Amino acid sequence: MLELGKAGSAGTGKGVLPVLRDGLVVATLRASNWKEAATAVVGDREWVLAKSRGTLTGRRAGEPEDAARLRARQTSFWKGTWEADLEGTTLRSEVVSRWKGGHRYLSGDRVVAETGTTGGWSPRPTLTADDSLPLDHQVFLLWLGLVMSRRDQAAATAAIAGGAAAAGGS
Repeated sequence: MLELGKAGSAGTGKGVLPVLRDGLVVATLRASNWKEAATAVVGDREWVLAKSRGTLTGRRAGEPEDAARLRARQTSFWKGTWEADLEGTTLRSEVVSRWKGGHRYLSGDRVVAETGTTGGWSPRPTLTADDSLPLDHQVFLLWLGLVMSRRDQAAATAAIAGGAAAAGGS
């Protein structure tokens, strides 16, 4: 299982999130706080992760912006479903639980990965994946889980603020 660690922990620099497997750093992620963008380092490969025309993309650093090798797009806002293209491998996602969150990624009818969160006051994304899924792809799906959780938090905050404004207004 991959787990997104706390920024600056496990020997990473300030603002860098370690990607941990069994407590060991297997990759790093420097995620933007203001945009749906990040830089991931997996081994000696650096990935540029970003949002482009409504699609979340991943390309190797140094490649042209339109050379995305990894893509994910939301197929249904209401159902919370996504479709990911990981260098030619297409996965579709479905929500695991409306209450706990998380997504299950399927290739045909076979589950190849599932996202979740760590427990506690500040939950962080986790990813349990089939060994057939390359680490680069797993890190992309983990980042996708981070993006989804931030979107969910923003929507919940907006709903609370909207409700408070409506309740307080006359």
